[in-house]
Amino acid sequence: MNTADWDQELRKYQDVIASGTKSMKIKAMMMLARFSKDAPEYVLARTIPILTEILGHNVSNDSGPTLQEAAAYCLKCIACRGEGALAVEIGGHGAPHSLMRLLPHSDERMQKVLIKCLLVIVCFCNATRTVVATNGGVELIFGLLSSCTNDTKRYLLEILSVLALRRDVRKALTRLRALHYVVEAASFGSMVSRERACQAIGLLGVTRQTRRMLVELGAIPVLVSLFREGEHSTKLVAGNSLGVISAHVDYIRPVAQAGAIPLYAELLEGPDPSGKEIAEDVFCILAVAEANAVEIAGHLVRILREGNDEAKASAADVMWDLSGYKHSMSVVRDSGAIPLLVELLETGSEDVKVNVSGAFAQLSYDGTDRMSLAEAGAIPILIDLMNDVDEVEELRDNATEALVNFYEDPLYHDRVSDAINVSSFRNMQNRLVHIRASNEHMARSLRRMSVEQLTWNPDLV
Repeated sequence: MNTADWDQELRKYQDVIASGTKSMKIKAMMMLARFSKDAPEYVLARTIPILTEILGHNVSNDSGPTLQEAAAYCLKCIACRGEGALAVEIGGHGAPHSLMRLLPHSDERMQKVLIKCLLVIVCFCNATRTVVATNGGVELIFGLLSSCTNDTKRYLLEILSVLALRRDVRKALTRLRALHYVVEAASFGSMVSRERACQAIGLLGVTRQTRRMLVELGAIPVLVSLFREGEHSTKLVAGNSLGVISAHVDYIRPVAQAGAIPLYAELLEGPDPSGKEIAEDVFCILAVAEANAVEIAGHLVRILREGNDEAKASAADVMWDLSGYKHSMSVVRDSGAIPLLVELLETGSEDVKVNVSGAFAQLSYDGTDRMSLAEAGAIPILIDLMNDVDEVEELRDNATEALVNFYEDPLYHDRVSDAINVSSFRNMQNRLVHIRASNEHMARSLRRMSVEQLTWNPDLV
């Protein structure tokens, strides 16, 4: 159909709406809805003021389909066209106000049409989200959710998942004790909607009290399910939100028990840098529990053995972090990672070497770990790295720090003594002396301050 034909059809439609009977008007709107997939957007745009005006009329008491129901259906079809420009225009003509006014007084069939129309506009139009959120729309959605059928509930939850990305709506969810709706919204519906609800859970879970409420409402298994089933973008959002939830000692074990650790290992192996970053951060949280650290170390060893350079660098970075945990030093040692790390320190990429050397610098402060490193052949490799002027500074510094700790151990003093004449070794040794003195001074100050506080406040003694 050419432009002239579409213009002619538009005039016919306008004439029917202006002077036709109710049944003729409804039929014309149904025809417009059917042709909305093919009609030019400029034609559809010219129908929006007419449709929104009809939507704004008082509710008809006539039986059967109403003009408002037909207008809402037609607007929903038009809003689905294109990249959202028509939905924004619909929102600008006052449709959200009319939809919210009609919803409480509509029957079940019309209510579903109105809700689906509101959902499409809310998804595309930020201004509409503001209108709904600031004009009683959140409370309206809550009220409808408490009484609606399952057929309509999905669309209401999808509207809520969009609105919950707003801070004021999240505050209302907490204030009105309606957080269970967000957890439910993340449980079923379209994957796009579930991902939005998952993101809202992460934003809500930042505060301790709300985090606890979300966990009690079953957020952990819901997030793990999304983490497992979702597309890549959903996995990132779910992994991040689950990391937020896990940032409390009470929830570290439940998150791991729900099966999250293998999923984070997949992110660590994946190609997305943000996924690797999320996995590294959450592994460092979960590893606070020793049982989790053992499981995490097992995955890291596999990645160090089988992964590509980027995955190995990420795994070595986590090993570096874990080597700073008191209980995880033995975990790293017992996992069988040290021989692999020594091999990578010699043959790995630059990023891998830097992270491995950082882990060795940390591990070298423990006598048992020094023995494991020495038995695996780390000392000569560390000496070569310290002396290699072509290596990056961080790598050389890490190697030197480890060697200083070996040098100060009588068991390995002679094996490292040849390196003592290297200026970088002496500089690092002096630097560590100052750092240790400073740390000891701070520890003494903290102990003295604690005693003074106890003495000053007799209620605490």
